[in-house]
Amino acid sequence: MADARRKLDIVPETGPAGSARPHDSAPKHVAGEALYIDDIAAPEGLLHAYLGISGIAHGKLMSLDIDAVRAAPGVVAVLTAADIPGANDISSTHRHDEPVFATEHILFHGQPLFAVVADTREQARQAATLAKADYAEEAPLIDIASARKADSRLVTEPLKLERGDVATALAASPRRLKGSMAIGGQEHFYLESQIALAIPGEDEDMAVLVSTQHPSEVQHMVAAVLGVGSHAVTVEVRRMGGGFGGKETQANLFACVAALCARKLKRPVKLRPDRDDDMALTGKRHDFVCDYEIGFDDEGRIHAVDAVYAARCGWNADLSGPVTDRALFHMDNCYFYPAVRARSEPLFTHTCSNTAFRGFGGPQGMVGAERFIEEVAYATGLDPLEVRRRNLYGATDRDLTPYHQTVEDNIAGEVIAELERRSDYQARKAAIREANKTSPVIKRGIALTPVKFGISFTATWFNQAGALVHVYTDGTVALNHGGTEMGQGLYIKVAQVVAHAFGIGLDQVKITATTTDKVPNTSATAASSGSDLNGMAALDACETIKKRLTEFAAKHWRARPDDIAFLPGRVKIGTHEITFKELIAAAYMARIQLSATGFYATPKIHWDRKAGRGHPFYYFAYGAAAAEVAIDTLTGEYKVERVDILHDCGQSLNPAIDKGQIEGGFVQGMGWLTTEELVWDKKGRLWTHAPSTYKIPVASDRPRIFNVHLLENAPNREPTIHRSKAVGEPPLMLAISVLHALSDAVASVGAYRICPRLDAPATPERVLDAVERVRAEAER
Repeated sequence: MADARRKLDIVPETGPAGSARPHDSAPKHVAGEALYIDDIAAPEGLLHAYLGISGIAHGKLMSLDIDAVRAAPGVVAVLTAADIPGANDISSTHRHDEPVFATEHILFHGQPLFAVVADTREQARQAATLAKADYAEEAPLIDIASARKADSRLVTEPLKLERGDVATALAASPRRLKGSMAIGGQEHFYLESQIALAIPGEDEDMAVLVSTQHPSEVQHMVAAVLGVGSHAVTVEVRRMGGGFGGKETQANLFACVAALCARKLKRPVKLRPDRDDDMALTGKRHDFVCDYEIGFDDEGRIHAVDAVYAARCGWNADLSGPVTDRALFHMDNCYFYPAVRARSEPLFTHTCSNTAFRGFGGPQGMVGAERFIEEVAYATGLDPLEVRRRNLYGATDRDLTPYHQTVEDNIAGEVIAELERRSDYQARKAAIREANKTSPVIKRGIALTPVKFGISFTATWFNQAGALVHVYTDGTVALNHGGTEMGQGLYIKVAQVVAHAFGIGLDQVKITATTTDKVPNTSATAASSGSDLNGMAALDACETIKKRLTEFAAKHWRARPDDIAFLPGRVKIGTHEITFKELIAAAYMARIQLSATGFYATPKIHWDRKAGRGHPFYYFAYGAAAAEVAIDTLTGEYKVERVDILHDCGQSLNPAIDKGQIEGGFVQGMGWLTTEELVWDKKGRLWTHAPSTYKIPVASDRPRIFNVHLLENAPNREPTIHRSKAVGEPPLMLAISVLHALSDAVASVGAYRICPRLDAPATPERVLDAVERVRAEAER
């Protein structure tokens, strides 16, 4: 299989595509010159809006007195649901369960009640606190346990995946065990907070500059709230200061409120919440509880899995349906379960509505899968890596997922073997175990975990993209597409594709802001699909222009079309060569159209949710990480000493960008599984609402030794853009290796005989609890 994979003749000719290039905005980022929405020169007459929010998590709004708000210094207007000319709804689903402003029922602490508009942002922020609300307060449901106890409703229809006879397979298994794992949520903590600037135009026109991953959805939402057609609303995004899924649907509120205020007052309005309010208002990564039963044998082979993934979803559906679906899609990770049943339980709670986050439920499903492996390893006394190997998907059989898609591109075994060799894993593991015998306080641990991540939107219709390419008479090119740039390097990658197609330098390609009046009806930049979709759409536009140019050149220079080639820095026409600029100038004089739209729809994918069957993913991205940690068994504190990563990017479009994504994704995943902890009190108030109370990883938390390598000679088997593979989300799950290295270190306290069952996030407190629990059990 490996030889066949590597024989694909797909390496692009030397040129921009496939080369390591810096991020297009890197110099501006370093110099502080990159313009974000709050940096744009204020338009004439700019006003500032702020949200007035609820002070309870659950109950009825009996009355709302905003007289003091109206009378506050600098206040121009106060808007409530009564001022909305269109729909008081910004739901991203058909359930219509997310009002812009609450009118009667309060469903989470911080729910927007009104917007105040003032001359300055500080005036608006201060005035928003002056409202007097009267509530009939009720007890809120805060977490999964309370929601289950109260038999809380589900926010969306649950999913069940099933293959084989699970009950029979469990009954026939030589060994069985049951368990439960808590998996915490995560705050996106983008550097740029949510922000929107709305500028009214003539007639019903509204221009909205907003930090969003989904400009088209914002466009449709603003239009619906204003009661106008989508053609009257233009949404523009040049760059975001981070997104990570937190700006896929969550930007809708801020854009719609800013636009509503701008329409009412006929003046530009900007809305930017403080970090504390941003964190309290917006959704997080879903936290899960995974309950499982596993059947297996003494050789560590899993026979059956029955699992329920319950999630705290919050007060409305948002994206909880597809997020909890994807958790089930990845509850297998790289492993084949002969019989499997997996069910989602998307629970309603009186907390912020949880939403998309890098990996989109996949990380939670995958963490559960690795817990299954760990349980089996400790129950049988086998090495966890060996148990992983024995349960991997096969190449010609044992290759059917729980959702009945055949794994056709399985390279997990190759990746594991290569990383094991490259990281000297076995020798280091033996040395760690030996050292732990004589180290009474500091214990080390090591783990190697793989990743298999499906690439495509599971909502099949989102797997499409458009692009617009203009070639000007001087040979320069303007590029526009529906993807958004949030720091991940999408813009530079697509620009490389265009430059490569025409044989020109990157300096000849102008990257332009994503805007809905150039490329309509685009999908969110999410699901790791940005480069796949928009790169192919842009290439499609380039090929249309190149076809016109080829036909013109063949006729003009009396050559055969087959003898015309776009090469680096030149165009070959038979035995004659000219510059791209010369060709364009001649084509313009001959009235050849030098602009084209492009479109791409991902092939082969389909999904029947009701049946729980289909081919939802175009391909899989693979990777593996080996992590080494050291823990203090007296305090639970720890350090990540070394991490080795081998990741599959296919034929990388830009190795420098891809390595950056791998490093960043890993560290973000490490934060999720170790230090980042969300805490609500019994009243439903978020306590961890600022950097002072919520700990993301900092530079000193990164692994002391951090080796990152791309899998070489591993082009994508599918005809993606230059045979590359997505890299946005899969690296985050490489951090599961840190959780299991911590678990390995804890297990040393009990001579590796007891499964630590370390939940996430593995904070020092939780690590210390696990150490004491394992030690007590070992002494019985």
